[in-house]
Amino acid sequence: MMKKLTAYQYLLKDKLSGDKNRELIALLKDIKLAARLVSKELRNAGLNKILGEYKKLTNIHGEKVTKLDIVANNLFINSLENGGNCAGVVSEELEKIVIFNNEVSKNSKYLVLMDPLDGSSNIDVNVPVGTIFSIFKKSSIKKSTNIKDFIQKGNRQVAAGYIMYGSSTIYVLTVGKGVDAFTLDPVVQEFYLSHKNIKIPKSGRSYSVNQGNFYEFPIALQEYIRWCEQEDAKSGRPYSLRYVGSMVADIHRSILKGGLFIYSKSKRAASGKLRLMYECNPMAFIVEQAGGLAIDGDKRILDIAPKSIHQKSPIFIGSSEMVKLISKFIKSKQFD
Repeated sequence: MMKKLTAYQYLLKDKLSGDKNRELIALLKDIKLAARLVSKELRNAGLNKILGEYKKLTNIHGEKVTKLDIVANNLFINSLENGGNCAGVVSEELEKIVIFNNEVSKNSKYLVLMDPLDGSSNIDVNVPVGTIFSIFKKSSIKKSTNIKDFIQKGNRQVAAGYIMYGSSTIYVLTVGKGVDAFTLDPVVQEFYLSHKNIKIPKSGRSYSVNQGNFYEFPIALQEYIRWCEQEDAKSGRPYSLRYVGSMVADIHRSILKGGLFIYSKSKRAASGKLRLMYECNPMAFIVEQAGGLAIDGDKRILDIAPKSIHQKSPIFIGSSEMVKLISKFIKSKQFD
């Protein structure tokens, strides 16, 4: 039997060999540690009475905050600060950036942007949720970290990943050399390589969209959805609508089986709802590295010049042929 490789062993041996990558490997290890702790908290949430909303609190986006949002946010920030391999953090749960000023952290060249618990509104009904993260380099380690260091185009990411907490806990990662996944062994609490060099199918027969917003969507998207619903043996339609309401779960399915994830602008959300810096960018990096595409309806997600850390963006992401087709619908129809 072939020996199982841990995430650390695999990165050290294959994707991030060499002394220059030791700090990045250590940072990814800090993220992995926090993920294990979050996974444990999620499994025991009902028993420990940490389900439900947190004192009717809302985040900067006006969304309800759950108790586990706070737990996950604190676990990740504590792990990143204690690890000393990260100079600062942007979190969906915090309005302002967090800068680590201890002697080790302030000299780090890396920054982390994250959604600590994507899909947290699903927790109470035991639907898969996840963590999404993006890693950038600072422009200069000699200068103090400030908000400008975080506002970079997605094409400058050095790593991105997500952890999905479902029937198993899976850690999906890219460092710009393809996409790999590691599954948590709950007995020994270690992530082992389970999916090597993942490739997203060029097309699929399912799409993910909140169909309840159909009449809020631009005409072009309405036309595409109607097209997906039509029967056509040649193209395999009608396509299946698969929408979990957790970006991590929906995109994970598309990466493995082929498909398209859609979160468009609408009448009530002119800029979409998902956050560019710590949801769209990392997912776009992962999907592109797996052979897929990600656009905002006009241009490549990773080429968007951000203006703020909590900026929102529409996103159409998944199998390359499906993204290309919906792009044609958008360009040929009304998308206002």
